[in-house]
Amino acid sequence: MTERTKKILIIVLFVIFVGLMAWLLYRVFFFRGAPDEVSPPISPEAPEEVTTLPTSGAGGARIPEKKPKAPELPVSPVAAGGITAVTPLTLTPTKAPVLAANGTSLNYYDPADGKFYTIDRDGNTRALLRDAFPKADKITWNTDADKAIVEFPDGANVIVDFRSQDVVTLPQHWEDFDFSPAGKQIAAKSIGTDPGNRWLIVASPDGSRAETVAALGQNANKVDVRWSPNDQVIAFSDTGITLSGFGRKQILPIGKNQENFPGLVVEGLSFNPLWSKDGKQILYSTAGPTSNYQPQVWLVDGEANTMGQNRRSLPLNTWADKCTFANDTTAYCAVPQSLPPGSGLQRQLASGVPDSLYRIDTKTGAMSLVVVPDGKIPMKGLTVSKDGGTLFYQHEINGALGTIRLK
Repeated sequence: MTERTKKILIIVLFVIFVGLMAWLLYRVFFFRGAPDEVSPPISPEAPEEVTTLPTSGAGGARIPEKKPKAPELPVSPVAAGGITAVTPLTLTPTKAPVLAANGTSLNYYDPADGKFYTIDRDGNTRALLRDAFPKADKITWNTDADKAIVEFPDGANVIVDFRSQDVVTLPQHWEDFDFSPAGKQIAAKSIGTDPGNRWLIVASPDGSRAETVAALGQNANKVDVRWSPNDQVIAFSDTGITLSGFGRKQILPIGKNQENFPGLVVEGLSFNPLWSKDGKQILYSTAGPTSNYQPQVWLVDGEANTMGQNRRSLPLNTWADKCTFANDTTAYCAVPQSLPPGSGLQRQLASGVPDSLYRIDTKTGAMSLVVVPDGKIPMKGLTVSKDGGTLFYQHEINGALGTIRLK
């Protein structure tokens, strides 16, 4: 066998070897035979079932998903500690509402036409006077709500007698008025150009027989004219001595006969007082560090011989001017349902916040939630009918009047 023949034979054997190895690799790793036939299990005959969904037709509008509604809480017609119905009395703004002498109606000023009206709990109104007093700035009523002092932006002042229909002009340099309990005198600040000629005064309702009570000097803006129902105090002065403790101060009651009453120790700033109907107590609010500078309600004795005693705080964060006394020992307060820190010093932070109504026994300090107004209403100008059955309120934002049944 020649050398050339040997080489050809080797090449042929190599090709056969490679082909055989390729075939073996294919059989081992890639070849899959037909699967064994699996016989179905023998079972009893069963009724025919539909195992597929029917074919859908043409698509239409998508049905919106309905979320389940939370169950609505019942609204009670009478105060019972929960959501309570309210009854609107007016649809337009009002100003300075006050309980009328009959104990069942409200007297108020209508800024739209500048006239005074009275309205009963059924919404029936009538004018108290034909005359109009446009653009009245501040209105102060006497106890029987048959007289009112009207202050105007230009400094003009008049006193209106709704019984006699008389209108009397008061000095233009007088301001911040209040009536005595019997309505036979008025108190005011007489503000002269010179600080040395600024006084707290008392006078007859027509402006005659004026007498000075205390010099105001540079502190006129620190004096709050509030004639007490027991005829002892005519104002409070925020000029007392500074006491130990941040924000702790002394408020001085000013007697109409220059009596030297004990000072009221208060915690915080923005002292805001409200007399009880008999003058034996003062419900007031302040804002300080202990209340996170939110307004907080306090009670203290207000008679001459116990002035400043029995001081105690209440866990109510609201302003005293959102409260009213129904009788000597029962008060109602509109309490904002939420308040941010610092709102006692910046009241605009609480503007429009809805209120809940709380009742306070001022003799014991006990209090209870009586009304959550239906409709989330921010309230002010509260007053209670003489029989205690109706609470009148003014909407804090739009000034409209409404009522809530207390019993």
